[in-house]
Amino acid sequence: MSTYPLRIADHVMEEAKQAAADDNVSLNQLLSAFIADGIGHRRAIMELKKRAARGDVDTALAILERTPDVVPDAGDELAASKKTSRR
Repeated sequence: MSTYPLRIADHVMEEAKQAAADDNVSLNQLLSAFIADGIGHRRAIMELKKRAARGDVDTALAILERTPDVVPDAGDELAASKKTSRR
């Protein structure tokens, strides 16, 4: 296990202490969990960016163009402001 001196703003520390108390865990446990969670999120975002770079928008749009143009099921409609036309 490693240690690292961390400087954080006073108001952030107060929020962290309150969150730890609310969750009934130590401040160290809470911050360790937040850091691990953040690293996991970063790893997922980096992987998605790599996958997106391999994507082919034209092929994806061609696949969408092959889908039937039918009326959506009840409850699946887009709001009028969110409707977009296909390419």
